[in-house]
Amino acid sequence: MNPAVLIFDVNETLIDIESLRPHLERILGDGDVLREWFNQLVMYSMTTTMSGAYVDFFTLGQAVLRMVGDTRQVQVTDGDLDEFAHGMRTMPAHPDVADGLAQLRAQGHRLVTLTNSPSKPGVPTPLENAGLAQHFDKQFSVDTWGVFKPSPQLYTGVAADLGVTPSACMMVAAHVWDTIGAQSVGFRGALITRPGNAPLPTDALPQPDIVVSDTLELAERLLTWDR
Repeated sequence: MNPAVLIFDVNETLIDIESLRPHLERILGDGDVLREWFNQLVMYSMTTTMSGAYVDFFTLGQAVLRMVGDTRQVQVTDGDLDEFAHGMRTMPAHPDVADGLAQLRAQGHRLVTLTNSPSKPGVPTPLENAGLAQHFDKQFSVDTWGVFKPSPQLYTGVAADLGVTPSACMMVAAHVWDTIGAQSVGFRGALITRPGNAPLPTDALPQPDIVVSDTLELAERLLTWDR
């Protein structure tokens, strides 16, 4: 059946982490370190959860930036970290996203987000700063559970909060590790192949039900999707 609820990842799926490249160019002298930093951030977020510890995603992102600086013999100052944290909170949306989300809502889908990014009272979320919050019924942060994606309890927790079964949900993400986690508890999975992201071709792991290039193509595909 066509999914009733679409649960979107935020970082890279909806908002563009490429906007952090100029910050890294200034701080480390190399904007191309962006992928190294982000991949390390994801790896250490998973390591944190597997170790039974927790620190919010932005704090961890700052620590990883300092670690990457140390490996390059570049001193990262507290001011650099503050600047970078601001950059993480204010990344812009990908060009297709506002129109794609509007189409998905018009098609009758309920839209929510589930992000590794923290949600602090009185502080605008990255989604709000990107001008996208109005498209979503609810924004979920892993801070509520104190674990990072792809921990299964995050996906089941969101479904329970919304009062729906996992089979009624589809996780939409630019990262296969996110769709795999969601599919492990009964969600459907949609992969948006933002630059640098692609399916993981192995029969040992669940494959995304839908693979698209952006949210506009997702809306088009869901119009005729009957699985």
